[in-house]
Amino acid sequence: MKVEDLGTLSNATAGFLAAFFSSFTLCPTELIKVQLQAARELAVTRNQKIRLGAFNLTRRIIQEEGIQGMFRGLTSTIAREMPGYFVFFGGYEGTRYLLTPEGKSKEESGHLATMAGGAVGGIALWTVIFPADLVKSRIQVSSLDTSFIQTTLDIVQKEGVLALYSGLRPTLIRTVPATAILFLVYENTKKFLHNILD
Repeated sequence: MKVEDLGTLSNATAGFLAAFFSSFTLCPTELIKVQLQAARELAVTRNQKIRLGAFNLTRRIIQEEGIQGMFRGLTSTIAREMPGYFVFFGGYEGTRYLLTPEGKSKEESGHLATMAGGAVGGIALWTVIFPADLVKSRIQVSSLDTSFIQTTLDIVQKEGVLALYSGLRPTLIRTVPATAILFLVYENTKKFLHNILD
């Protein structure tokens, strides 16, 4: 069986498993990003200049908390990434499958089917991961050692369930063209490389 012959569930599972491993790279970089954003916002509200960069923040976290400090929010990153990429690749492949004319392969489905698949995958990804992404960011900004579940419950109790989706609309508006183009370029690059390497 060739990779091209994998079904929707197999592609979704591949995305799910790949996301587990990518979480170990994403967590430290997102921790630094989120903490720098929070520090900048605080500096702006106080009319101060920010004197903290990514390198210094990384060094400070490691000095104060050890290397494990760089992985604050790892559980929530994994909880976000794995189901997110399951539905991302599942949505993409499933949409392409549904839009492929009978008697043709997914690779022959055309640009619109590829772009629609990318858009559906992106919408599915963000709709599923948005609450976990919000919780992860709160954990990473906070100096408190709270669990993913406790932070989620605190948000729901204090702000309501809809707070978990605050900001989803602009994210979806951004992701539809981005993921449509991403997969269009990906599929065309794959075809191009296949043609020149064969």
